[in-house]
Amino acid sequence: MQLEPHTATQTLGPLFFGLREDELRVVAAQSVKRSYPKNTVVIREGEFTGSLYVILSGKVKVYLGDQHGKELILDIKGPGEYFGEMALDDGPRSASVVTQEASRFAIISKDHFKHLLLEHPDVSLHLIKDLVHIVRELNKNVRSLAMLNVCGRVSKLLLDSAVKHDGKLVIEEKLTQQTMANRVGASREMISRIFRKLSGDGYIKVEGKKITINKPLPPRW
Repeated sequence: MQLEPHTATQTLGPLFFGLREDELRVVAAQSVKRSYPKNTVVIREGEFTGSLYVILSGKVKVYLGDQHGKELILDIKGPGEYFGEMALDDGPRSASVVTQEASRFAIISKDHFKHLLLEHPDVSLHLIKDLVHIVRELNKNVRSLAMLNVCGRVSKLLLDSAVKHDGKLVIEEKLTQQTMANRVGASREMISRIFRKLSGDGYIKVEGKKITINKPLPPRW
């Protein structure tokens, strides 16, 4: 872990939109910049820590784990996004966070963050909107887990991860079968069987790390 000097504030992300440049500099001055290598656990579920982390570079995975090492991925976050805001209620961390690649964060203590929210309503409003969005996404995920079978959840994950490219839906990010299993609450073996079926029936085409969706995916089998 490497401590780095304070830098300019333009990379602090949309949470702080609305603050003047001098106010942003105060936020930057009150933060600590730290770099973490890949596969480093930054926050552990259940521990009592109280800082907000703004991602300056890199990517992190937010997940729940059990004593057997099984994971359920809640989110993947990148530059400009943040995590750790749930510590505002003084409770234990509700999820773990691990770096998926070398990452750098601006870390703001809970006391400084609370002061910032009290002094700047725009930041508070943005945080509230983000939390509402998180709740909505959790509601969608719960509905998906309750109402769709594994195939339907895989189809939804593929569609949510795809972007249009030359008129086709393409997933260009690396999405391993184990990652998909962790995202939809299934075993890797089940994901492998579903992928073989989707590929064999012409729904998808897998080329290296890229997945192309050729036609509407089935909601269930």
